[in-house]
Amino acid sequence: MLIEYLAILIYIAIAVFFALFAIIASALLGQKKPTPLKQAPYECGMTTFGSSFRRIPIKYYIIAMLFLLFDIEVVFLYPWAVVFKEFKMFAFISMAVFLGILVIAYIYIWKKGALEWE
Repeated sequence: MLIEYLAILIYIAIAVFFALFAIIASALLGQKKPTPLKQAPYECGMTTFGSSFRRIPIKYYIIAMLFLLFDIEVVFLYPWAVVFKEFKMFAFISMAVFLGILVIAYIYIWKKGALEWE
């Protein structure tokens, strides 16, 4: 029974070994000559102005999380489309309920103003 998981264990061991090897090799072989230019904060290829440690509005995170939530929900449409012919009416009704709940959630966050960028 446990022999079936041997391939997964070997895969994980190889991945851990490779990660550790890369970290140790870069620490041993990499150059260690810090300069003020290398220690400066780097952001999107632009020279930073002001403090690079500033607060990001929570609205950004809310919109990002909502985008991920609705984007991941759309992923569930693909398996449904694959098995639609097998289950016929049951698949249609279940997906209609799923999409109905999704639309209600979308309308709710829209009315709450979570999608407004001020």
